[in-house]
Amino acid sequence: MRWLLQLDPTERSTLVATFAGWMLDGLDVMVYSFVLPTLIVIWHISKGQAGLLGTSALVVSSIGGWLAGLAADRYGRVRILQLTIVWFAVFTFLSGFTHSFTQLLITRGLQGLGFGGEWAVGSVLIGENIRPVLRGRAVGTTQGGWAIGWAIAAVFYTVLFKFLPADQAWRWMFFIGILPALLALWIRHHVREPELFIRTRRQTPAPGNFLRIFSPAFFRTTALTTLVALGAHGAYHAVNTFLPLYLSQRGLGIVGTGAYLIVIIAGSFAGYLVSAHLADALGRRASLALFAAGAFLAISAYTLLPLGNLATLLLGFPLGFFPAGTFGPMGSFFTELFPTSLRGSGQGFAYNVGRGIAAFFPTLVGIFSARLSLGGAIALFALSAYLLMALGVLLLPETRGRDLAQIDAQIDSEIDRATPR
Repeated sequence: MRWLLQLDPTERSTLVATFAGWMLDGLDVMVYSFVLPTLIVIWHISKGQAGLLGTSALVVSSIGGWLAGLAADRYGRVRILQLTIVWFAVFTFLSGFTHSFTQLLITRGLQGLGFGGEWAVGSVLIGENIRPVLRGRAVGTTQGGWAIGWAIAAVFYTVLFKFLPADQAWRWMFFIGILPALLALWIRHHVREPELFIRTRRQTPAPGNFLRIFSPAFFRTTALTTLVALGAHGAYHAVNTFLPLYLSQRGLGIVGTGAYLIVIIAGSFAGYLVSAHLADALGRRASLALFAAGAFLAISAYTLLPLGNLATLLLGFPLGFFPAGTFGPMGSFFTELFPTSLRGSGQGFAYNVGRGIAAFFPTLVGIFSARLSLGGAIALFALSAYLLMALGVLLLPETRGRDLAQIDAQIDSEIDRATPR
């Protein structure tokens, strides 16, 4: 981790802010998976409805991510990042006051607007503020904050459900979701807008037409990056939405489930960091393909083989390591594929619309688990998702080491050559 010492003050504060943002994003989003078994019992909802609650936030996040990306191109990265963090924190907190499936469906959906936007804006911000030689490591490392947030949620789950009645503990799981709002105050005073963005806005005061991401020059990139995001998210949420329920069906108690999840979360954190370094060492495409293949094998073994409790515990590390690693290179990869004037809208659309389509995977897992085993349904949709991701990665160019200003100049030159005189 000596590369951290090479960061200048602007790079360092951006890394801290985005790492903390993803950490608290992970805390708020993963809380739902921990309260899911309790809600199924208390509210008498089906697995299909449980999957729909997970899907609602992810679908709306696709809208929130694109809108936040558009706003970031117009109003600035830092200002919109603060707004998205406060938004998802408030609606996570309000979820603790709900009393029915419909009420939680609404608050979860509104929460999705914020957490979808947080990734879109944060990834662009750090991608533009970090120099090319360190970009893969920095962007991938900040994604590791998600695993820390997930671990914090697991600790709260273990403690709250151990010492409070279940009908109170699940509400407090949502109440702790207000914590991310404090981060917005810190960002306001410590994080600066990227110089590249400021320079681009001076040269072209009016932001680019966001529909340009669908023009012939960018449509292929937009479509393939969306496919990559769809595959990574489809598999990830097919597994992790139902993971606490899957473990509870194995007869594990609250403490046992928490212990198994901590092993998976530790693997996830390691996966983010390792893939972040490999993104700079091997390239973006090779790293994504390697971790997608590893995730394919780990999920197959975890959900389809007749494992004992010890084997399940040990296999939890690769189950966390490889799926998480598919996200490590993604932020820098997407940043290097879009020009500055369209980076927020392009990256926000691809990542979040991919996540929005992938949001139907938990619902489908819940529905198919009525015909298959829960593990079989998880495996079916997770493995299908990685095949889609691999297709998108293979059809995109390698971008390691690209200078973002040079990307802008190259695109401007191509547009000039194509414009009739």
